[in-house]
Amino acid sequence: MRQAFLGLLALGLMAASGLAQARAAEGKRTFFPAPAQQARVLNLTAATDLEAMAPLIRGFQKTAPDVAVDFRDMVTNDLFEKAERACAEQRPEADLLISSAVDQLVALANDGCVLAHRSRETSALPAWANWRDEVFGFSFEPAVIVYDSRHVPPEDVPESHAALADLLRLKPDRYRGKIGTYDISKSAIGYLLAFYDSQQAPMTYGRLLESFGRAGTLTRCCNKDVLDALEDGRIEIAYNVLGGYAYAFHLQHPYLRVVVPHDYTIVLSRGMVIPKQAAQPDLARRFVDYLLSAEGRAVTDRQAFYFSAANPLPDDVTGPKALMASGIGRPIAIGSALLAARDRAQRERFIAGWVDVIGPGQSR
Repeated sequence: MRQAFLGLLALGLMAASGLAQARAAEGKRTFFPAPAQQARVLNLTAATDLEAMAPLIRGFQKTAPDVAVDFRDMVTNDLFEKAERACAEQRPEADLLISSAVDQLVALANDGCVLAHRSRETSALPAWANWRDEVFGFSFEPAVIVYDSRHVPPEDVPESHAALADLLRLKPDRYRGKIGTYDISKSAIGYLLAFYDSQQAPMTYGRLLESFGRAGTLTRCCNKDVLDALEDGRIEIAYNVLGGYAYAFHLQHPYLRVVVPHDYTIVLSRGMVIPKQAAQPDLARRFVDYLLSAEGRAVTDRQAFYFSAANPLPDDVTGPKALMASGIGRPIAIGSALLAARDRAQRERFIAGWVDVIGPGQSR
């Protein structure tokens, strides 16, 4: 009887685990009612936190008060896999997709899974933020270092990639187990940032990776998980966090300080595409144009992601005030070059090398 009970218990745990995974893959849904009498519903799926998207959705609804928005928040890999399946099966899945993993969006466009859109707003984008009028970048998100000023003294604050590698080499015991970053085997954006790190400064990247391995680095799937570990004291320095999320945490917890590395700073522009089978492509185009408009950019810069190519860095962020003018900013161009990062064999080799040096993600 005891063995039978344990068997049933195991089956129950497996079923619960499968249900939890299924729910995670489906994403968390939030419904934004239309401010006026509802006429239509925009189905928006994004690998973007609700806290960042909410002011943008409400800003859009001011221009379209009869439109409700059904927002689904998913992780990058799940969003991509569902979009791929919907395209292959020629069925609608969402009206608009937004993701930080812009290489995945370029892959969807390359496979003929998205619609083109041309407007005054899309034409005004820089070349690196518009690919074939199909994939559009709308945010400006530097990859930053975040540290807990309660525990990291001023002389230890790493203001560059090389400085972080040196800190971990010179003080291995002090910072062992106190560093956090993405698990690139699980995070598409983590992989993309690491891949571009390796291209910008191969020697520095190699040193940094070795330092992470010796430091027993905590790895997580997502920005929020890394920042949560920083906020609750499990780690003291977080690496390659997207600036918008990092600054939002800083506003809530001022002792968490943000550093834009002064040797080079990778900049991501969060992308958006209109799926080929979108049920309401015209509504999706209106949302795209709103995000790219002056009004939408103002909300993006002040309430959602906090950084801008045109404006100085926030006053309480360490780094060059004019990031792009300084020559430090290295934007990830949205285009066919991103397909190289998605080459299966290269990706598997890169991740295998990363895991070999850093080891499996720490679970503490």
